[in-house]
Amino acid sequence: MKAKDGTRYVCGECGFVSLKWLGRCPECGMWDGLVEEAAPPSGGGRRPKSLHPEKPVALSGASASGTDRLKTGIDEFDSLLGGGIVGGSFILIGGEPGIGKSTLMLQVCNSLASRGHRVLYISGEESTAQTMVRAGRLGVGSPNLYIVCETDMDVIAGHVEELDPFILVVDSIQIVYRPDLESAPGSVSQVRESAARLMFMAKGRGCIVFVIGHVTKSGAIAGPRLLEHMVDTVLYFEGDRYHLYRILRAVKNRFGSTDEIAIFQMTEGGLMEVTNPSEMFIAERRSGVSGSIVVPVIEGTRPLLVEVQSLVSPTSFGLPVRRTSGVDANRLSMIIAVLQRRVGLSLGDKDVYVNIVGGMRVSEPAADLGVAVATASSMKDKPASADVAVFGEIGLGGEIRAAPHPVKRVKESVKLGFKKVVLPRANLDDVKHLKGAELVGVETVQEAMAETIG
Repeated sequence: MKAKDGTRYVCGECGFVSLKWLGRCPECGMWDGLVEEAAPPSGGGRRPKSLHPEKPVALSGASASGTDRLKTGIDEFDSLLGGGIVGGSFILIGGEPGIGKSTLMLQVCNSLASRGHRVLYISGEESTAQTMVRAGRLGVGSPNLYIVCETDMDVIAGHVEELDPFILVVDSIQIVYRPDLESAPGSVSQVRESAARLMFMAKGRGCIVFVIGHVTKSGAIAGPRLLEHMVDTVLYFEGDRYHLYRILRAVKNRFGSTDEIAIFQMTEGGLMEVTNPSEMFIAERRSGVSGSIVVPVIEGTRPLLVEVQSLVSPTSFGLPVRRTSGVDANRLSMIIAVLQRRVGLSLGDKDVYVNIVGGMRVSEPAADLGVAVATASSMKDKPASADVAVFGEIGLGGEIRAAPHPVKRVKESVKLGFKKVVLPRANLDDVKHLKGAELVGVETVQEAMAETIG
């Protein structure tokens, strides 16, 4: 299939351009990723020439002035970004429709405007009146917060020149467009070029730019992958909008650690901070029920206690079902194989369901032991002790390997009242000086089972 005159095919993943449609992108290998769009006119999409180009300076003599972090007043949001927002940052926020992206940004904007900073909120998908209704519901009304409904990048640039805001929010990047490009808003070239212009605003003017991004049905942020490379920070709402709690994760951060999370609770008045997420995740845990165990996990630099639940039941079909929520399905298959081969549990004809309570997603291997203990507890229908927490990585030989940050995990467990912590024996020397709980080091899965469910 050849492109029509004045059109081309662009890969939504890597930006590869072809004059004809291809089922598989030869650059990144993505299938069915090339979309048709209008070719830019000759000279279109050129980067603006810098009027004040910087000169190279020696790193040893360079000054870090201008990189002080700006506090928003929302502690969870500040800690997620590494202690505040660095001046000139270009930040992308993504998530499912209705999960709270615009709500959070209005709250952040109002907090910054209340501190004397001029904020311009560009609402491309809602009229100014509609945005004002939302702002009234959230109690947002600082005189330093300006709102306008606009999608033309040239007009937006004019507003920025006139108001000279310190914080600029674009809601959303998929709806704004550059009039010098013939392709429709949301196309690969429009998203790429619009984001490039916003990036120049952030770096050239020193203002902070937030852009809100839609997600595709696969869960990725819509638009070219280049968008995520251009920004300094990518924040992503996990879970779905039907959960009471909203988890915002930093999947990229040039000025802080990645995989940090901020936890909010959706209320009628907007998103409220959850100051003690560990207590929240285990608040409704029932004692005396099999298939449940608490695991201290590390999200970025923060320790959290999460409840791992497992349900084992006879399969109704020839092929047993393995379903997970918040845990990698491949990791569960490996743990089941270890339980069958090294512990002797017969799970070949059983359905196994594993869930992390509260909508959390846990990817670190230190949660392996929690999944194994919960599954064995459900299989044997023997509940683990209510005051026991476990963590450790499981090897294919059934050994329990050391986990990073054992001190943080044990301290968080003790703070929430757990009397016994089962951990890898290799970590025992690191935490033996801690008081408040019995610390039991184990080397094999069998030893862990004996210490938790007998």
